[in-house]
Amino acid sequence: MARGGRRGSAGAAILAISIAALLCGSPVSVLAGTTGKIAGSVADSKGLPLQGATVVLLGKPLGAYADKDGHYDILNIPAGTYDVSFTYVGYRSKTVQGIVVSADLTTRLDAVLEETAVAMEEVVVKAERPVVDVNLTSTRSTLTRDQIADLPVQDLEDVVNLQAGVVDGHFRGGRIGEVQYQIDGVSTNNPFDNTSSVKIDRSLLQEVQVISGTFDAEYGQAMSGVVNTVLRQGGDRFEWSGEVYSGGYFFPGREDERLADDEVRPAGIQNYQLTVSGPTPLANTVFLASGRRFVHDDYVYGTRVFTPFDTTNTRTGVISASGDGEKVALGYSREWSGLVKLTNASLQNIKLNYQAIVNSIDGRQIKYAYVLNPDGASKQETFSVAHGIDVTHTLGKSTFYNLSLRQNYFDYKDYRYEDVYDARYDSAGPATLIRGVLHDAYLKGVDFTRYEQKTDTKVLKWSISSQVSAEHNLKAGVEYQKSKIEFGTPGYLRYFVTDINGRIEEVLVRIIDQPPDFPAVQEYNPTIASAFAQDQIEWDDLTLRMGLRFDLFDANSTVPSDLSNPANTIQGAPASHPKDTTIKTRLAPRLGVAYPINERAGLHFAYGHFYQFPAMKEIFSNADYNVLNKLQAGGISYGTLGNPDIKPEQTVSYEFGFKYAMTRWMGLDASLFYKDIRDLLGVEFVSTYNGAEYARLTNVDFGNVTGFTISVDQKPIGLFSASLDYTWQQALGNSSDPRETATRAEAGDDPQPREVPFNWDQRHTVNLTATLAKPDDFTASAVVRAASGQPYTPVIESGFGSGLDTNSGRKPGGIVVDLRGEKKFRGRWASWGIFCRVFNLFDERYFNGAVFNSTGSPYYSRFPVTDEVALNDPTRFYPPRRIELGISLGGLTGGE
Repeated sequence: MARGGRRGSAGAAILAISIAALLCGSPVSVLAGTTGKIAGSVADSKGLPLQGATVVLLGKPLGAYADKDGHYDILNIPAGTYDVSFTYVGYRSKTVQGIVVSADLTTRLDAVLEETAVAMEEVVVKAERPVVDVNLTSTRSTLTRDQIADLPVQDLEDVVNLQAGVVDGHFRGGRIGEVQYQIDGVSTNNPFDNTSSVKIDRSLLQEVQVISGTFDAEYGQAMSGVVNTVLRQGGDRFEWSGEVYSGGYFFPGREDERLADDEVRPAGIQNYQLTVSGPTPLANTVFLASGRRFVHDDYVYGTRVFTPFDTTNTRTGVISASGDGEKVALGYSREWSGLVKLTNASLQNIKLNYQAIVNSIDGRQIKYAYVLNPDGASKQETFSVAHGIDVTHTLGKSTFYNLSLRQNYFDYKDYRYEDVYDARYDSAGPATLIRGVLHDAYLKGVDFTRYEQKTDTKVLKWSISSQVSAEHNLKAGVEYQKSKIEFGTPGYLRYFVTDINGRIEEVLVRIIDQPPDFPAVQEYNPTIASAFAQDQIEWDDLTLRMGLRFDLFDANSTVPSDLSNPANTIQGAPASHPKDTTIKTRLAPRLGVAYPINERAGLHFAYGHFYQFPAMKEIFSNADYNVLNKLQAGGISYGTLGNPDIKPEQTVSYEFGFKYAMTRWMGLDASLFYKDIRDLLGVEFVSTYNGAEYARLTNVDFGNVTGFTISVDQKPIGLFSASLDYTWQQALGNSSDPRETATRAEAGDDPQPREVPFNWDQRHTVNLTATLAKPDDFTASAVVRAASGQPYTPVIESGFGSGLDTNSGRKPGGIVVDLRGEKKFRGRWASWGIFCRVFNLFDERYFNGAVFNSTGSPYYSRFPVTDEVALNDPTRFYPPRRIELGISLGGLTGGE
């Protein structure tokens, strides 16, 4: 139902979290998703431990002393690259440069010091990152800021889609919305659809971790993967960097093939970005501020032949056209985005951080039906901000805790005119076409779409970390999310026939909040809470990660007490009344084991239970059962009813892997995986006391995914480095969409469960990245993505009941190549570079897109008359070749 629910649900959630935290035990620890650890030993040339040896991160207030066994641990290190110094009285000092620390991971660094009786220059060596990490217990890809800078990518989403096992946002065969997106260790997911609430430009990224396999107990509300993004922060020196580029789509001579204007518009894409960071006048306080302006005009252009206010006689076909004939982009985007980050270390052992990421996007989605009346299409506005305070308090050399208070705010609007009473709705009327004329393009009127979605989520996360011994790193934490979610139609526009002075006319009427048929924007207030505990055990020849997670979900809503009388309108039937939804809780065990066979090879195994509460848009949409107040046997369909009392969806995942350093510069990583997926959202059919039947969502869908991934990474040999990964997977289940069963039933097909390939079941995926680079001189990189065809349902005839088995056909495969090249220059005060990026180098028209189900081809149909509109729509093709030219700038105060 739209509102209501139980009093004190938040208190119950907090109580449950507290109990779970106590059960997890203490002392406990957690790395906050932004910091890692350096651990190792210090010994002399004979292998004897050097107790008391000093280990320091140069330029940072972080270090440790070696214990009696020569072992040391440095905790709470922000992700990045560091130089580490080892000193001991009577021994020659040693500095190791270029040590890479990744969030949530341990970097092993052992040192051997040479005894000397006189002072000597210290030994300086360059660190060599191993080609494989034999201590990882699951599949995890980590990309640093420098690696991302060399790739032909712009946003976080581009980086994620290059990783093994990821297919268009699906992680290892899971549905969309099964991934947890975090920024600096805290979720930024929008509970409305379980996607990230903010877009992140690559200029803000310090490190990106993509976990496509099993993951630790500290990560929840996800079944398929985790994307942990660590943002840059300011330092002690003033730095600045910027980027400007312009470009457009370039496909000359292919206008007929692409069905689109091939005019080159070199300023159709523009980007202006500036980042500054450094100290502030406040003591021990540094800042980072970044801003971006992005302009994008899509390659499909319309012509303003008609305006929304033209008159068209749909019976005679007489068309009045008052447009100016100007060509305009059918789809476009205008984006402002930025980051502000302040970090203060004035208080002893306490680090305070405030950050805010802001997106403001105005645009218009491509709707090709408006190609001749582009001003009639609706427009979209998005404003989002993720901000908050993080506190890190170091309690001792081996213990610290983090406290985060965040707000994730997301506001989306889709309409032509904001005010439902805008007189232009009356003047224009609804979008109108003449069937069969100009490929069913709209010749007048405006889009009557009106939709709003707003989410305001408050997140409280606390975690604590303690290295209780050289072998044990204990972790635990609690998290509480309270959301205010609003979505729906802010006023309906409907035509009704009425008698005006004896004359029958159609009149446009505004309908404002008349439930259940015309409800206003509805508000929902679900609660999500969790607690976890985990122990990471590191022995010389074994890494073991064991954890337990507790999850709680409270929809804070109601459902009918008797589903056979859902609207309480069946006379003589038992009475039904609103009943509070129940609080759902789950315990999820996680286990990961990494066993190094030797220094060059290792095995890993991981197992875990993963629970996720479905997207709020699914369970709350059409969830007012009063809409069924006129339901009769054989009556009309009311669509699939929502169900706020849904259970969490579940995946049980298994992974087995092998890592092998074939040479000092080439490593192999192979993983086998299997996922058993249960309790997915699906449809059940409920019978009422009067013999009627309706469909509603519940936990009935299922699936499974089997596959393997092979990755080969080659570190730089001279100027050249490369990586190659191949994924084979089979993703099967009874339906690709929660409402698919109801759709089949309405079409007269058998709605009984069966196992078929999911729509995204891409059996073969290959990603190749190659880079040619000379530091501070030039870089050139290429990304090649190759994919086999995804499923589609073939038809043998045009019309009802002509389809073959669901997803029994395969679309064509495809290959896309992207390039980036940059020439760098270095001056006294600043460095700069000229770069070029080319996306879809060979201008492929097809890559994982739509096909005609009569042919399996994206180019032709066996029923050209029936498919005339689609055949003339260029938006069904993959975007054409895009070329961008730009300048990058950067520097430090005072030069060098």
